[in-house]
Amino acid sequence: MDTTSKNFSILLFISLFFSCITLFSQKKEPQISANSLGIDEDIKVGLVLSGGGAKGLAHIGALKIIEQAGVRIDYIGGTSMGAIVGSLYASGYTPTQLDSIFRTVDFNKLIQDDLPRSVKTFYEREDSEKYALTLPFDNFKIGLPQGLSKGQNFYNEFSRLSAHVSEIRDFNKLPIPFFCVATNISTGEQIILDKGYLSEAVSASGALPSIFSPVELNGILMTDGGVANNYPIKEIRERGAEIVIGIDVQDSLLPREQLNSATNIMLQISNFRTINAMKTKMPDTDIYIKPSITDFSLISFDKADEIIANGEKAAFASYEKLKAIEKRQKKTKPKINILKDVDTVRIKNLIVSGNQRYTRSYIKGKLKLKTPKTTSYKKLYEGINNLSATGNFDRVSHHLLGKEESKSLVLNLKESKNTMLLRFALHYDDLYKTAALINFTKKSLLFNNDILSFDIALGDNIRYNFDYYIDKGYYWSIGLKNSFNRFNRNVDYNLVREDFSLPDIEVNKINLDFLDVKTQFYLETLLKQTFSLGIGAEHRRFRLISETIGEDEDQLPRIVFDNSDYWSAFSYLRFDSYDNKYFPSSGFLFDGNVNYYVFDNNINSQDSNFVVAKANFGYAFNITDKSSFNFELSAGARIGEESLRSLNFFVGGYGTKIINNNIPFYGYDFLSIVGDSFVKAAGTFDYEVFRKNHINISANYANVGNQLFENGRWFESPEYSGYAIGYGLETFAGPVQVKYSYSPELEEGEWFFSIGFWF
Repeated sequence: MDTTSKNFSILLFISLFFSCITLFSQKKEPQISANSLGIDEDIKVGLVLSGGGAKGLAHIGALKIIEQAGVRIDYIGGTSMGAIVGSLYASGYTPTQLDSIFRTVDFNKLIQDDLPRSVKTFYEREDSEKYALTLPFDNFKIGLPQGLSKGQNFYNEFSRLSAHVSEIRDFNKLPIPFFCVATNISTGEQIILDKGYLSEAVSASGALPSIFSPVELNGILMTDGGVANNYPIKEIRERGAEIVIGIDVQDSLLPREQLNSATNIMLQISNFRTINAMKTKMPDTDIYIKPSITDFSLISFDKADEIIANGEKAAFASYEKLKAIEKRQKKTKPKINILKDVDTVRIKNLIVSGNQRYTRSYIKGKLKLKTPKTTSYKKLYEGINNLSATGNFDRVSHHLLGKEESKSLVLNLKESKNTMLLRFALHYDDLYKTAALINFTKKSLLFNNDILSFDIALGDNIRYNFDYYIDKGYYWSIGLKNSFNRFNRNVDYNLVREDFSLPDIEVNKINLDFLDVKTQFYLETLLKQTFSLGIGAEHRRFRLISETIGEDEDQLPRIVFDNSDYWSAFSYLRFDSYDNKYFPSSGFLFDGNVNYYVFDNNINSQDSNFVVAKANFGYAFNITDKSSFNFELSAGARIGEESLRSLNFFVGGYGTKIINNNIPFYGYDFLSIVGDSFVKAAGTFDYEVFRKNHINISANYANVGNQLFENGRWFESPEYSGYAIGYGLETFAGPVQVKYSYSPELEEGEWFFSIGFWF
C-alpha cells in the first residue's frame, strides 16, 4: 500500500470514528428531538387511569390540566373508577363536562338499588317500604347477597351518558381508543374488555367487591378490575403508546398507628399486591401523576370538590412536561359533538334474550311498551327500571340497535336464581307495640309470573298476612289474600257507652279487644305503575269484645260488641305518585274503596245489604329545596244498616298503616271518636333540616258522627281539631318518628312514637 492510500485509510477511519461518537451522543441526548432535525414527528400518548372509588374523581381534575396543556390522548386504559371516567372521556366528553356530570350525580342512589318509587308497582313499593333486610333462602338455606347493590342504577345512568356511542362495538373505534380491565372471579386473572357493549364492560370493571354484585359477560363472572390489575400500563404500551401518562389514585400503605381496626387491617392486606406492583409500573410511566387522596375513602363522593381540585394540583406540577409532549404531537383531534337535546326515540321492535321463567308479555307489561312507538328516553329508562324493580332479574342490560330513525330495543336479561327469600323488619308504635316481622317469599311457585308471600309479626300483638299474586302484565292479574289482625286498647268508657248504648257504671276505661280476619279474592289491572284498579270478593270475620269487669262482676260481664261474619263485593281505585311514603315532598295520592255487603250473620243486623265507602286524597308540593307541604282530605260513610255500630269509623291516634275503619287523627288517642261517617282535612309542613332529618308541623280538623252526609253536618265548622309537632329520621330500617299532639277541645296532649317501617 503506498503512502497516499495509507493516509486516505487513516483519514477514513478517523471520520467514521467521530461519526459514530456523534451518532452515539445524539442517541443519548434527549434535548435533540426529531423536530429539530426537520422530521415531522407525531408521538402517540397513552393514558392509564387507576381504580380507587371516589378517589378516582381526581382523574377529572388531572384531565383538565392535560387538556389545557394541549396533549392529545391516543389510547386510554382504565380500571374501575378509572374505567368509568376514562370511557366517558374516550366517548367525547370534555373534562369540564365530566366535572359537571359527576358533581350532580347522586352516588348514593347509584350505589344502592333504591330505584325511584315511581317505577315500582304497589306491591314492589310495599316490599321496599316494609322490609329492612332481605336474604336468599333457596333450598331453605339462608345465604348472603353477592353485593349490596345489583348496580342497575349505575348501568342505567351510564347507558344514558354513553347513548351517543351505543352503536360502537369495537372500543378502538371510539373517538379515543379505549379498553378497561375486569377480573375473572373463578381464576383471579385479568380480562381485557375492548369489545362489546360499553355499558356492560364498564359495569364489570367497576363492580367493586361487596358493594356491587359480580357481572356475567360472555359466560364469565367478573368483578372489579383492580383485583387483578389496577394500573394497566403494560397493556397500554402494547397498543402503541410511545409516551404514557399515568394517574394513580390507589392507596398507600397505612402507618402502624392507623392499623387499629379490622377494616384498616383488611384494607392494608388488600393493598399489598397493588403497591408492590407499582414498584415496577411507576418507573415505566413517563409522566406519573399522584394526587393527594389520603384524606378520602372509596365512598367519599360527597367531597368531590376537594378530590377534583387535588387532581388538578397534582397534574399541574407536571405542566411543563405535558407542554413538552404537546410540542411533539400534531394538532389535537376535534371533539365529537354530544347531542343532548335529542329526547325522543322511535322503538320499532323489542328483542329479548335471557328470559326463561318470565314471559315476553310479562316483560312488555312491565316496560309499558307497545311497539312501534315513539317515546322519550326518560320514559324508556322508567320502563327499564320498572322491570328491574320487580327483583326478578339480577341485571337488565339494554341497548338501542340501528342507525336509522327507528331502533330496536335489545334487552339481555339475567333472571335471578334466588326464587326463595327471607325478609326481616322491626317496628314499634303506640297501638301494636313491639313487633318483629318475618317474611317468607317464593317466586314461580305454580306459574312463571306468580309470587307467594307470608308475613308474620311476632310481639305484643301477633298478626299475619298471606298473599298470592299472579302477575299478568297488561292483562288482569289475579290475587288471593288472607290477613289476621289483633290488638288491645284502653279507651274512654263514656265515649263507648254513648255510641253503643251501654249501662252507666263507674268505669273510666274499658279495654277493647279488636280482631279482624279477612280473606279476599280479586282481579287487578295496573293502568300505570302509579294507578291500580281492582274488583273482588271478601269474607271478613270481625270480633270486637271487652273483658273489662266493673265493681260488681254481675253488673258488667264480658261485653260482645260484634262477633260476626261478613261477605261483600268490593272495588278499589288507587293512584300514588308520592316521591316518599313517609315524608312526601311531591306527588298525588288517591286511595278509594267501596265494600258492598251482601250477607252477614250479625244478630243485630236488620238488613244485610249496605255499603261502606272510604276515600283519601293527598297532594304534596315543594316550597323550597328543603321544605314541602302535604295536604290531605279524607272522608268515609256507611250507607244503610244503622244498627251495626261495630263497623263505624274509629278516629284518633297516629300511624301510616292502620287497618280497616281506623282513621288517624292528631290530638286524640286511638279509637277516641266514633261515628258512621266522617270528613277530615289535614296539612303538614315538613322541613329537612339536613339530609334525612325532618322537622314537621301538622294540623287536622274533622267532623265525625252519624249520617253526616245525609243531614249536611259534614260541611259545618270542624267539631274536632288537633295539632302536632314532630321529628323524623329516615334510616335503612325505616323512619324513626316522635310527635307531640294537642287538642284544644280536650286541653291535653298525646305523645306518639314509632320506630321502623310500618307493617
